[in-house]
Amino acid sequence: MIKVDAVEKMNEEDRLRFMNLLLKGQVDSEKNELANLSNATAIIKACVEDLNWSGFYLMNRGELVLGPFQGLPACNRIQVGKGVCGTAVKEEKTQLVPDVDLFPGHIACDSASSSELVVPIVKEGKVYGVLDLDSPSKDRFGELHQKYFEKFVHILNEYIDWEKVTA
Repeated sequence: MIKVDAVEKMNEEDRLRFMNLLLKGQVDSEKNELANLSNATAIIKACVEDLNWSGFYLMNRGELVLGPFQGLPACNRIQVGKGVCGTAVKEEKTQLVPDVDLFPGHIACDSASSSELVVPIVKEGKVYGVLDLDSPSKDRFGELHQKYFEKFVHILNEYIDWEKVTA
């Protein structure tokens, strides 16, 4: 169980480091992919401030389909190459977007989102989806967040059989 008051007293980097430790403990002790992805989103919510949405979009028949998440209802499907998530898949590269209004073709699943960080999930050369983080604040995410969320996805890749959760 996460003690929220302990997390609140940490600086940003310590929170992100703690988040990855929690994730490692979760996925190391549970073998069910859906349970792990669901708890991964809860861990993010508990450790990262100023988010309005965090979750996964998973590849299914050539497009991204909504997976486990924390936040308001979101877009069900996103085409590869469209929006921030689809661009992350197409380029196989993390997208750090300080102002979504300046991102050409941004898909506004939640009009409250102002900045976004999307990390593609790539394992053994195959793209399985993305981890998507949205904030109502502009410039919410920086290189520090990119570093720790890329590690977050790396930890998931060590334990998740993506073939079981994508088609």
